[in-house]
Amino acid sequence: MGCRRQYDLKLSPHQDGITGLLARFFSVFRYSRIAIRIVWQTSRGLTIAMALATLVAGLLPAAIAWVGQLIVDSVVTAIQADGIEQDEATRDVIRYVIWEAGLVILMTGAQKINTVCQSILRALLGNEINVMILEKALTLELAHFEDSEYYDKLVRARREASSRPLSLVIGTFDFSRDSISLVSYGFLLFQFSPWAVLVLGLAGVPAFIAEAKYSGEAFRNHRRRSAERRMQMYLEMVLTREDGVKEVKLLNLGQNFLKRYVDIFRNIYREDRNLVLRRGFWGYVLGLIASIAFYGAYGWVALAAVAGAITIGQMTMYIAVFRQGQSAVTGCLTAINGMYEDNLYLSNLVEYLEHEVPEASGGRVEGPVPADGIRFENVSFAYPGATEPALHEINLHIRPGESLAIVGENGSGKTTLIKLLTRLYTPTGGRILFEGLDLQEWDVDALRRKISVIFQDFARYQLKVGENIGVGDIADMDNRPRVEQASEQGMSADFIRQMPADFDTQLGTWFKDGKELSGGQWQKIALSRAFMRDQADVLILDEPTAAMDAKAEADVFAHFRELTAGRISIIISHRFSTVRIADQIIVLEHGEIRERGDHDSLLALGGQYAKLFRLQARGYE
Repeated sequence: MGCRRQYDLKLSPHQDGITGLLARFFSVFRYSRIAIRIVWQTSRGLTIAMALATLVAGLLPAAIAWVGQLIVDSVVTAIQADGIEQDEATRDVIRYVIWEAGLVILMTGAQKINTVCQSILRALLGNEINVMILEKALTLELAHFEDSEYYDKLVRARREASSRPLSLVIGTFDFSRDSISLVSYGFLLFQFSPWAVLVLGLAGVPAFIAEAKYSGEAFRNHRRRSAERRMQMYLEMVLTREDGVKEVKLLNLGQNFLKRYVDIFRNIYREDRNLVLRRGFWGYVLGLIASIAFYGAYGWVALAAVAGAITIGQMTMYIAVFRQGQSAVTGCLTAINGMYEDNLYLSNLVEYLEHEVPEASGGRVEGPVPADGIRFENVSFAYPGATEPALHEINLHIRPGESLAIVGENGSGKTTLIKLLTRLYTPTGGRILFEGLDLQEWDVDALRRKISVIFQDFARYQLKVGENIGVGDIADMDNRPRVEQASEQGMSADFIRQMPADFDTQLGTWFKDGKELSGGQWQKIALSRAFMRDQADVLILDEPTAAMDAKAEADVFAHFRELTAGRISIIISHRFSTVRIADQIIVLEHGEIRERGDHDSLLALGGQYAKLFRLQARGYE
């Protein structure tokens, strides 16, 4: 698919002076071939139809102008002639009028075909580009989505991504059409004077240069403001989505956030307004040059007709050719500017699609020593740009059938440890082995099929109940007996059966008849999702009962203990009533294991675990 295609994105070094300016200008157009390739792959038939329609539309205007000359000269001949010669000239007039009508009908048809093809391609291409962006997103690592700079790339790629490639191809075809017309006009004008061809070609250049300059400036402003626009999107989301509105209303944040939104707009608007004013002024001033050139040529042709150097029909043709030729020159230069601007914006899409993502190494689907379980050997991990590691030289062994509990203060590295085990992150030091095989040698999909994990910030899908549970094992998502069994294991079956359409009830508030759940009910749905993977060798629960009451929590973990017999289970929790049932407990502090053992041995040690346990126990007295 598109996201896996490779494009040469290397820029040549900037040069100084006019040569360097031109080199930088034309280097941008290398993205045109990418746009043409994408459009071609989207629909070859429509692309060919557009190309043929463009060719026809480019050739016909000059032919129409030439036939117009024949009509005028035939009319003059008919007026001046008598008898049979007049009848013949009149027949010529009628024949030429029919010719011109046929050419106009043909040109109108070509233009309409072009418009229809563009409309259909726009819909197809919008989907094609969005699929490419989403396919690329599937290849990214979690760290990419946590990197603000990369997230800016994603936002820039998605903005106008579906329209720019087609716009660029249309611009290319428009340029080709106007160029063909211009060549045909130049051929006709050359018969009048080579200087007329030169005037026609150069008159619009000054306005073109100014337009190119301001197009580049507009793009750079647009790119520089990615973070500001993303903040606008975020503020809009907070003010309009149900998960943010509660606090916004209770804390009276609405006007403050709205003011920030408007302030960002005003800053952007101020820059855009100044650019538009400068662009409009210089476009008008330099555009006058083209108008002066046209009317100078107009007078030149008229005087030549007065002097008898050309016929009235030729004068009519040359004036029409100058007028249409000026439009063709303007069209060519406008198309080049549009292509330049589209190329600049298309570079955002290509920059995103071409971002190098390390290939997932390993193709093994099982380890050589299943009885070895999980081993962390001197594992360290640091987030990009962090001054301190999130984890430092972790050594840990979890055997099959063993339960592990991880405790520690917020930020101690508990969830990071799980993300390393599931290969959402890659260790910056040391290695992790599962079934005696380094995680880097595992096939990622095979590894993750062996692990079922529910994070504290689990997804609350705006889907039906059965789908919310079924996504735990996508292959059996529509297997109702499996879904119902998982709901029983996750202890969500009772409240699901009380819903209006039980497993077919829409959850969330985004869609019609959606039902919102309590925090504890959502957690039971997430637990049920975890139990969909009944073949998983490792079950991980990260703060799985934070929104449940004490009784529900006790019931869940008693049930959990039974269901995970013979499998590795890992629990992250701040509640020691849960933690104490684990075979092995580790205490993380500042990314290091400070204590390890079972509940009784850690209490006897009298360290951090014992201190935290007694503090929590005192709260229940």
